[in-house]
Amino acid sequence: MAEAVIEERQLLKTLRWYDGFVIALANPGFLLGSLGYSVGDLGGWGALLLWGIAAVIAVFLNTIYSEMATMFPDKNGMPLYANEGWRKYSTLVGPISTFGYWIGWSVVLSVNGVFIGQIVQGAWFSGEPLGGTFDGGYFSTGSASVGLPALIAVGLIVAVWLFNVFGARIGVMFGYAAGLLLMVPLFVMMFMSFINGDWSSDNLAFKLNDGLPWGGWQLALIWLWLMSWSAWGVDTCATFAPEYKETVRDTRLALRSAALFSLVVYTVLPLGFVGGGGEEAIAAYDYVGAMNAIVGSSGATDFFVVCIVASFVITMNTATADGGRALYGVARAGLTIKQLQTLNKFHVPGTAMTLDMVVNILFVLFIGNIFGILAASNLGYVLCHFFALTGFLLLRRDRPDWPRPIRLPSWMQPVAAVLAVYCLVITFVGFGWFQNAAGGYGGTKEKVIALAVLAGSVLLFFFRRIVQDKEVPHFREETPTQPAPGYFEEHGIVVPSRTR
Repeated sequence: MAEAVIEERQLLKTLRWYDGFVIALANPGFLLGSLGYSVGDLGGWGALLLWGIAAVIAVFLNTIYSEMATMFPDKNGMPLYANEGWRKYSTLVGPISTFGYWIGWSVVLSVNGVFIGQIVQGAWFSGEPLGGTFDGGYFSTGSASVGLPALIAVGLIVAVWLFNVFGARIGVMFGYAAGLLLMVPLFVMMFMSFINGDWSSDNLAFKLNDGLPWGGWQLALIWLWLMSWSAWGVDTCATFAPEYKETVRDTRLALRSAALFSLVVYTVLPLGFVGGGGEEAIAAYDYVGAMNAIVGSSGATDFFVVCIVASFVITMNTATADGGRALYGVARAGLTIKQLQTLNKFHVPGTAMTLDMVVNILFVLFIGNIFGILAASNLGYVLCHFFALTGFLLLRRDRPDWPRPIRLPSWMQPVAAVLAVYCLVITFVGFGWFQNAAGGYGGTKEKVIALAVLAGSVLLFFFRRIVQDKEVPHFREETPTQPAPGYFEEHGIVVPSRTR
């Protein structure tokens, strides 16, 4: 009797480690998106100190995730590593981690899209309405007024969706082109003020003092929590691990190079840019004016605008690719609705990325304080890191014989434990009091939306198990201590005996 066998579409192995590095070039854009707020709240020295701490932590996180990425070469990023470590104890960690991770990345589209719109409007279309809380806009959607920045944001969200829905290579090639433009403002911001002698320590202040709640510790912990969505974003390299041609080598190099490059940018850029451009300009997000002041000319204004816009478009491009793969991975693992686990004919998660696009367009059109949503969404993002770090510890204990093509030294286990506790501390303080930060980044409404996303992930999990899979839901799963025969060979990995 003849049988028709339908081959399941798989993510294609088309990327090298340097492609992952280019994807992670979104991080300087993430830094610029929050730098002005942090300088306004903390002063130049305070912002430099905390951004540096956050970037150092990211190096350790990427190192830990490199082991887990090669343990599970078919898993898309650290939310699924968290699920592997925790599903023996709770099947709810997987969906909560993934949707928490996804919303942290997803909101980048709307936040930075509107930010680009404001830069373009201010530089070239100053007579057009800003919308939002600034003026009446072209029209109102009830809770938000829609001006030119919102319309530009919607157009960019659709554009980066198009860059990615037709295959991974198109999105990566766009990243290369925009990345070249990004190098120009990075050089000016990081080094130019030292070269031309404009840098001055008088331009930097330290605002974490005894006059603040908890002697300044509350604001510091809030900002360390807020900074995590930006500084830790280099974990995106792990999300693309199943698409690297040489899984072990490319995963290791992508995670390491992205984290070290980000560490340099996150320490040198605040020092050079604030010291050369001044706190007032940076806090007011007059980045173009600050760069003009550093280079001593206003003739490059339009070019600097294009470069800044390119840096933020990279963040949107990466957010689309990363968030879509996170949803695809959790659906493929059976933790949310089946519709998200499909790949289109270009072997990318088109359905998941389309959902991402629609959600962010709705944010732009109907939510006034989008940065407040981003701040609140950090709840799920940092909790995801907590579950991944503790998952690393659980996997070391529960699956000691599972092959680890990248095996870290044993001292990384206490490091992971300390970082997990750190995640809990900054989450408790950050989510509890982020509305008290000097910038006023939202409040109760934004917190409710963040909690609703996590609650929704649990409901979708039960819908998948009960309605779609026709199963009786179970809250724990038996986990194998060894992979299935041929598991690593299927992904082109030869596992040396010493890694077992």
